[in-house]
Amino acid sequence: MYSFLLIIIYMAFISLGLPDSLLGSSWPVMYKQLDVPLSYVGIIAMIIAGGTIVSSLMSDRLTRRLGTWLVTTASVMMTAAALFGFSISDSLIFLCLWAVPYGLGAGAVDAALNNYVALHYTSRHMSWLHCFWGVGATIGPYIMGYSLISGVGWGAGYRSVAGIQIIITAILILSHPFWKRKSIVNKNDEVPTAGLGLKQALKIKGVKYILIVFFGYCALESTTGLWASSYLVNHHVIEAETAAGFASQFFLGITFGRFLGGFIADKVGDKLLIRYGIISIMIGVVFIALPFGGNNLALLGLVTIGLGCAPVYPSIIHSTPSNFGKENSQVIIGIQMASAYIGSTFVPPLFGLIADYINIGVSVFFNVLRGSYALNV
Repeated sequence: MYSFLLIIIYMAFISLGLPDSLLGSSWPVMYKQLDVPLSYVGIIAMIIAGGTIVSSLMSDRLTRRLGTWLVTTASVMMTAAALFGFSISDSLIFLCLWAVPYGLGAGAVDAALNNYVALHYTSRHMSWLHCFWGVGATIGPYIMGYSLISGVGWGAGYRSVAGIQIIITAILILSHPFWKRKSIVNKNDEVPTAGLGLKQALKIKGVKYILIVFFGYCALESTTGLWASSYLVNHHVIEAETAAGFASQFFLGITFGRFLGGFIADKVGDKLLIRYGIISIMIGVVFIALPFGGNNLALLGLVTIGLGCAPVYPSIIHSTPSNFGKENSQVIIGIQMASAYIGSTFVPPLFGLIADYINIGVSVFFNVLRGSYALNV
């Protein structure tokens, strides 16, 4: 039962990762068909991230009242509906409307499952949990790339992922009895029914600093995931279909890095893993920004950034209960998610504005600056 529930949680994180890379992979084609500027993808990304901020801040209250299973199931179902809505949208307005449930679903399930695993499973499972997010994020661009190459269009790519989400929703519904049993087995580990308020949580020593790191890291990750395809198309002159496949290597690097991280996380420790990861990210950004080396160096840079991103997120999340207390972990993880998505909300549009009005190649150096700042913090 213990292993079966863990598999279900892994599947839920695959569903969380699947949509994350779709917009960036499809946008080089979408913005031309919709007849909008390249930078308008930032508007959609802002709405999605705004929804995740709201649901992340509400995650503590929702999870305590409804339970992790119901929050997870409802969130995946909401995301499936939003993806189907994306697939049938023919204007920016409709995409923006469907982006609301898209973001609300993602934020709630992210915070709820992260806290659940941090409380009930070991550190290697946290790393592998986020590895499965990378599996979903890696598969997404391949599905979209195949849809574009085969000529069925980006809408079919979104519908395919929506179908996968519906299947995972059905599995989550059927798994309800296992979540109940898990709660009974771990009744001594359950957190108290009353949690800290937002203001109280922010007063805990170290919380504000970890929020800054989360902001910088997720701003970098979301910018890379969203703009990698467009950068390769416009700066390295790569075909859109090929660029979508190249962009998936970034998520492949995250996935592989987190798989390996599961074997060494306990020995190396969270702090060193975070520092090594940020150094690797900075090296990868430099590889992409160099004006020589061609497509191979750009591809190597994306993989290196992905490998660097791999340990940062799960290491910060896993250390939350031990750093701030099990009884405070759900509310603090929710705030961390919100901080992460604030970075995801505001930085990618800034990248897009620079791409529109200056040059998309210049924008890459913002990633170096953010990485340096997070490392110093």
